[in-house]
Amino acid sequence: MNMQTAFSAQSGQVSFDRRELGVILSLYGRMVAAGEWRDYGISCLSQSAVFSVFRRTAETPLYRVEKHPALRNRQGMYLVIGMDGQILKRGHDLAQVLKVIERKYLRVVD
Repeated sequence: MNMQTAFSAQSGQVSFDRRELGVILSLYGRMVAAGEWRDYGISCLSQSAVFSVFRRTAETPLYRVEKHPALRNRQGMYLVIGMDGQILKRGHDLAQVLKVIERKYLRVVD
């Protein structure tokens, strides 16, 4: 058990580890550079961790990337939720789950 997991278990909160944050922030950085996203928020709750992405600070999140460790052995602990609350993708691999967001922003270059 690594230190982050041990700390999370002791505090009763779920959080993203360094690797997971690296994957999420890599996508976030590309979207900020493209002018699509402007702000984010992270919530560490007792049952889940949530990374919310905003176009503007005062709006509701465009996307929420959630980690639910209790679902690890079922449909996967990572999920992406859209602005309307619909689950867009769920799975065991965070990078694969985030591809649902990347596909929406792909553009054909002439």
